[in-house]
Amino acid sequence: MIEAVLFDLDGTLLDHAGAAEAAVLAGVAAELPGREFDRDEVLRFWRHLERVEYDRYLAGESTVHQQRRNRAAGLAAHLGLGEWPAERADAWFAGYLRRYERSWRAYPEVPHVVRELGATRRTGVITNGEGDIQRRKLRAVGLDLLVPHTTASAEAGCAKPDPAIFHLACRALGVAPGRAAYVGDRLDVDAQAATEAGLLGIWLDREPSGEGSAVPRVHSLAEVAALLG
Repeated sequence: MIEAVLFDLDGTLLDHAGAAEAAVLAGVAAELPGREFDRDEVLRFWRHLERVEYDRYLAGESTVHQQRRNRAAGLAAHLGLGEWPAERADAWFAGYLRRYERSWRAYPEVPHVVRELGATRRTGVITNGEGDIQRRKLRAVGLDLLVPHTTASAEAGCAKPDPAIFHLACRALGVAPGRAAYVGDRLDVDAQAATEAGLLGIWLDREPSGEGSAVPRVHSLAEVAALLG
């Protein structure tokens, strides 16, 4: 019997990729007025920077501000804009964040699915990130009351895929790991990590990758209720 369902936030409940893409493309267009650029290539490089620098932050190798600065400066160098000083990189990233926040959206099926699951089970979020901004995302898209508990890595002192953050969230909800499910869009740090922590890990593979997996897989959150029975 699954008594609680926990969710990843970015890429699972909130369309982080869509918001980030809109924000970075607008930022690049402002830096290259009147010039054509390869949108797909820019997005691929930005996603690479985000993954590398955010993983370094989670590993304790940089601060949240340093990883943001590194991403802005790295993109500028990639675009041939030269070596940006810290102040220039910080200013660009501040603009990126404003555009990113204006583009926050939940995936279309999310409110209904979370409300349905929450009618019979406790719900919450486990997220690698800063608690304040992650809760602000939930409020902005109207999910804060549907998933009332958020376990954020910056507050927990541990981050996915560490089993400790999953166990901390389960204790907060008053359930044993074996009676909780966790749904996330990354196979490794979400579904597999949750499984190794003793939860029912579910991989949300929104754009079927063809990658093999030993954990349950869904292509939409709308499939989770049926999976849980």
